[in-house]
Amino acid sequence: MSWHPVFSHPALWLFAGGLAVLLLRRRLPAPPVGIAFAAVALLTHLRPPAGVHRATVAGFDLLWLRADSLSLLFALVFSLVALLGLLYGAHRMGSRETAAALFYAGSAIATVFAGDWITFFVFWEGMALTSLVLIWEGGTGAARAAGMRYLLAHAAGGSLLFLGIVRHLASGGSAAVTALDGGGPPFWLLLAAVALNAAVPPLHAWLTDSYPEASTSGSVFLSAFTTKTAVYALLRIFPGTEALVPIGVAMTLYGVVFALLENDLRRLLGYHIVSQVGYMVTAVGIGTPLALNGAGAHAFSHILYKALLFMGAGAAIEATGRRKLTELGAVAGRMPFAVAMYLVGALSISGAPAFNGFISKSMIVSAAGEAHHLTAELLLTLAAVGTFLSVGLKLPVFAFFRARQEVPEKGLPGKRPPVKRLPVKRLPVKRLPPNLLAAMGIAGGLCFLYGIYPDLLYRRLPEAAGYQPFTLDHTVSAVQLLLAAGIAFWLLFPLLQPSPGTSLDTDWFYRRPLRRAGAAVLATLAEAPAFAALLRQQLVAAASRAARRAATGSGPPDRADPSEPREAPEPYGTEAFSFRRPIGRTILFAALAAALLLAWRLAAG
Repeated sequence: MSWHPVFSHPALWLFAGGLAVLLLRRRLPAPPVGIAFAAVALLTHLRPPAGVHRATVAGFDLLWLRADSLSLLFALVFSLVALLGLLYGAHRMGSRETAAALFYAGSAIATVFAGDWITFFVFWEGMALTSLVLIWEGGTGAARAAGMRYLLAHAAGGSLLFLGIVRHLASGGSAAVTALDGGGPPFWLLLAAVALNAAVPPLHAWLTDSYPEASTSGSVFLSAFTTKTAVYALLRIFPGTEALVPIGVAMTLYGVVFALLENDLRRLLGYHIVSQVGYMVTAVGIGTPLALNGAGAHAFSHILYKALLFMGAGAAIEATGRRKLTELGAVAGRMPFAVAMYLVGALSISGAPAFNGFISKSMIVSAAGEAHHLTAELLLTLAAVGTFLSVGLKLPVFAFFRARQEVPEKGLPGKRPPVKRLPVKRLPVKRLPPNLLAAMGIAGGLCFLYGIYPDLLYRRLPEAAGYQPFTLDHTVSAVQLLLAAGIAFWLLFPLLQPSPGTSLDTDWFYRRPLRRAGAAVLATLAEAPAFAALLRQQLVAAASRAARRAATGSGPPDRADPSEPREAPEPYGTEAFSFRRPIGRTILFAALAAALLLAWRLAAG
């Protein structure tokens, strides 16, 4: 039996599910409808799409489906985590959040299947808009503010992507999304756009700012799609770009350091998205077949274990109503299964043997050594130690096992006054719903399954490069790293205790200027009605005077009638046009106009 290739496209079923949820929201509960369509999308991978399929839309020849081993690898894990995320949040997700999650997952899958730049751009931007809804579903003022900053960041990234595509096509480049040669404005514009979505520092703060403010179920989806779609784009467009090697290594260390300082559960995990994506970015820059396979394999593994980690953090938040390490503690005995599954995710991200992070991260480290990037190999190994310190030890010890303690509220940043920490009353813990635990169990089982049977993943990788993870060298090295991290945690335990302070990141440099610029724009817009009324009054008065002069045949319109009484001049500052803004705002709008003109000139070539 054969059918049109559109029906084997997983994104079709996710988009259809989003529409069905919205249309049936008054008749059927949203989560079961969403789960049903997500299950169909996953089942399409039993008979996945193949080849290249075109369509002509408004005169443009669009490659709306290009299915190869790389796109199928990402589409499979995207479909899987979409189903798990809907199952995880089935007890709390409404129609709006469910529809947004389905559209978000569908946009990510449509992006990796897109064969031309126009289709790629449309669904890339679709991810930004639909994911915004998941952030706002956090339902707090902080979520709304973080969502607006998220929107501004991705609007900037979308603008860079659009300019890069226009310059690329205008210079005679191919309309197909393929690997680009280094150099030239289109190359760097496109790389900057993808780097922003990949959360490359200092362009990463949108992630750690917004992901912790989303709903608990929304964070699971957010952890999976945007940054990993950017990794797919790097693999597709920029393989072997050597500038990515130091950038990726810096990401791994940057994320680890800030995670060790962090107190918020989901923000800590967000910094580890930055760190783990750094491994993938490094591998893309190395560009050997083993490295590219490692980037794809680690993206696949990361999506599974990172979703599981965010599920564990969300479970703690839902059970206790608390989200910070300093507010949690001694809850493991009352939510044992959720904590056990979190630990599976922690061992996976730490690269412990028998878990899926081990079979992918070791590929990247080995590829760095084979390509003689010895410094990168050493620093990637060091970052792995920091990962286990923060995600595998610090977070579970202080959030789940150790008794809650009082912490000092005063003191300089980074300094802890000598205040004794005393145990406090233990937290009440709500019973977790079975759908949440089922989703965590499935995700944990997959992390273990792929770790035990790596060929289930390796046979889907795009490059022909054999790799054996379970060698004596790889296994012993991984165990030694975990033991070293455990000893470091024991020795540094007093310094690693969480603090209620806030760590400053690169978003500090733009939050205040953006707030002031936004206030200036709003103040100007607020005065627009008064300005329009004043202008209308002046125009009516001028027309009335002109009509009187025409009727009486008096002198030229620029001379006043001497018989009319003269009005006394108004004091300075009360004349009709005293509404003018200070000169600083004039300069601001002039600069914005100049920037738009420059962007237009760049796009026009």
